[in-house]
Amino acid sequence: MIRGPSRLALMTDDVERTADGHHIVVNGRKWRASDTGIPENLRTELVSELMRARREVGRRGDDARPLVQDAKVALGERGEPWWEDASEQGLRDRLAATIRTLLRHRDGSTICPSDAARVVGGTEWRGVVPVARDVAHELVEQQVVVVQQKGEPVDVRAARGPVRIAPGPALQR
Repeated sequence: MIRGPSRLALMTDDVERTADGHHIVVNGRKWRASDTGIPENLRTELVSELMRARREVGRRGDDARPLVQDAKVALGERGEPWWEDASEQGLRDRLAATIRTLLRHRDGSTICPSDAARVVGGTEWRGVVPVARDVAHELVEQQVVVVQQKGEPVDVRAARGPVRIAPGPALQR
């Protein structure tokens, strides 16, 4: 079985990086690095959820692998390379993975669409918020999330002003 870098390797600042910063080198092997544009507080949440998901794989096996996949896509370690311009589908996939991962990590608390946009959009995150709201609508249709305004479910396409995204009944834990 091929395994990724250890948690210790990921958490140390002295990890060897390629010159372009897109990969880390652990024991002579290149691994895609996390997106360097993710704000530190959100990156910490995503890495924490990745570690939890990896422990779940140890407990539940293949049933928990989608949790790891979501966290790695959210971090930019899988999916389309974060240093390239994302396709529309690549952007949407990463936003969906980020929403699911942050909701799992916050364990019942809500997130703002801007949280996902900040992870994926870098310095241009404000332009990603409308796409994040649209992705949230798709996740509502799948019953993965519930979009709320003032604590009440709303249609995110019609809602004006701030909304929150809450876990839905189909969010895999």
